[in-house]
Amino acid sequence: MHQLIGAHTSASGGVYNALINGHEINAGTIQLFTSNQKQWKGRTYKKEELDLWFEHLEKTQIKKVMSHASYLINLGCPNEINLIKSRTAFLEEIERCNLLKLTYLNFHPGAALKESVELCLDTIVESLLQTRPLFENSDLRLLLEATAGQGSNVGHSFEQLGYIVEKTKDHIPIGVCIDTCHIFAASYDLRTYEDWDNMLKTFETHVGLKHLYALHVNDSKFGLGSRKDRHAPLGEGEIGIEGFKAMMQHPALMALPKYLETPGGMPAWKEEIALLKTFASNKKKV
Repeated sequence: MHQLIGAHTSASGGVYNALINGHEINAGTIQLFTSNQKQWKGRTYKKEELDLWFEHLEKTQIKKVMSHASYLINLGCPNEINLIKSRTAFLEEIERCNLLKLTYLNFHPGAALKESVELCLDTIVESLLQTRPLFENSDLRLLLEATAGQGSNVGHSFEQLGYIVEKTKDHIPIGVCIDTCHIFAASYDLRTYEDWDNMLKTFETHVGLKHLYALHVNDSKFGLGSRKDRHAPLGEGEIGIEGFKAMMQHPALMALPKYLETPGGMPAWKEEIALLKTFASNKKKV
């Protein structure tokens, strides 16, 4: 099976540049920021920029493009003012994704701050249900990103992700994106084929594999269960290269798009995409 492998590419100078940059590293798919991820005020697109976007989408044949929502957004925020800002920014992000006809919008679920995890999860659910009107004529799917559990972030356990999915799946298009660095830091081992198998069985139990739509592919600078979100180049972290061979060869994962967010930028991603493709072509289990 031909697997979609890509990276988070820069949209600097025009959103269509993310596609051009993806094409340069032989990416079959890309992730991008549709707006400045560190500002509340979102950008708007002129017709010329949208025309260039669709022109390059056709030229590059890049598939299943995913947006990564702003890091400022906390859909479970206990502070009412910041919760309103987060919800407004999230709705605007969905609108931009719809304009670009993106496949996925990936977002960090939220952080409990000083409140209980349970209250945070319920606030996230409430925030997500408010987006329902924006999906009436849309093919976009929201993807909860599994987190490392650093600080007060929620979404580091499959039980928490499963709770949000279960409460929203009948109302909006929802799913999960697993980040390999994050879940390893959150105590889900990925160093061997057997580890991947065990992790996916646990995911099936608490969330359901039918809700898994994408992978962020990153090695982890810190060890299993560290709860630290620090990406490392493939094979240079605590997961190790055998873990990524297993990922590329596991039948449950072959249809999922895979997005690199490793350090090193374009030159490194070009090499890592080529490396992952070689793993995919070797059908032998590791």
